[in-house]
This record gives sequence, C-alpha cells and structure tokens, in this order.
Amino acid sequence: MRSNMPITSTERTFSQDVKLISVTDKTGKIVNCNNHFVDISGFNKAELIGQPHNIVRHPDMPQEAFENMWAHLEAGKPWMGMVKNRCKNGDFYWVDAYVTPVTEDGQVVGYESVRSCPDRKDVERANKLYSDISAGKKAPSSLPLLKTFFYS
Repeated sequence: MRSNMPITSTERTFSQDVKLISVTDKTGKIVNCNNHFVDISGFNKAELIGQPHNIVRHPDMPQEAFENMWAHLEAGKPWMGMVKNRCKNGDFYWVDAYVTPVTEDGQVVGYESVRSCPDRKDVERANKLYSDISAGKKAPSSLPLLKTFFYS
C-alpha cells in the first residue's frame, strides 16, 4: 500500500455545490480531472495526470476499503463510500465518493470518480469505522455495511 507523507491535522473542506471529478485508466492512473479536484488536492494538473490515483491516498484509510472498492469495480459494479484523502502538503479532506466503470464497446476502459462534500455525521461515522478496522477492533467484513450505513 502506498504511504503518502507528510500528514498534518489540518482538514480542508469544499462547498456542497462542488464535485471533484477524476477519470483513470484500468490500472488506476489519472487520465483527466477537473479543476476542483486539482484545487483541493494541492497538486497541479501536470502532477496528477499519469499518476496512480492513490497519490491522494491518506494513510488513515484502511487497505480493506480499497480492496472492497476494487472488488466492486472489477466485477463491473459501481462503488460508493466515504474516503479520507491527503493533499500534497499533508492536509486532508473527506469525500463522499461514487466510482463507476467507464466502458467502450462493452469493455471497461477505465473508471470515473465523482466526489462530493459529505455530511459531518457521515464523516464521524466513517472515521470511527476506519479507525476501528485499522486498530483490529472491527472486522473488515464491516465494510459492506458502508452502503447501508451511509446511504440507507
């Protein structure tokens, strides 16, 4: 797993009206992204294009969350979940993510992620769940509950 450093305790937020959008190839390398994603990440667009999307992975995120996401995507299904991302300078931001396969002629050619600003109560729940999973207090099998947990 990628370990992005440094990290700070400073949270960045963004407007409820903003959508952070990125498109990757099948291997997860960024092929396009919007300016909102560039702005919050602190990277410039040239630093993001061609890089694995996990360039913004925050070390607080349990590996199991991404294993769950990739299992859905590789099965051709969309994935929804809460993600804590890391900015270039180490600050962090939470997103409510919706990731879906992109197809051409019936074949998956990449993935599109549309992320919005989450409700604070959902951030608090996700933060607790992910902390518990990372500390071994909750089984990673709790992750399939995320859809029900956050979107019921």
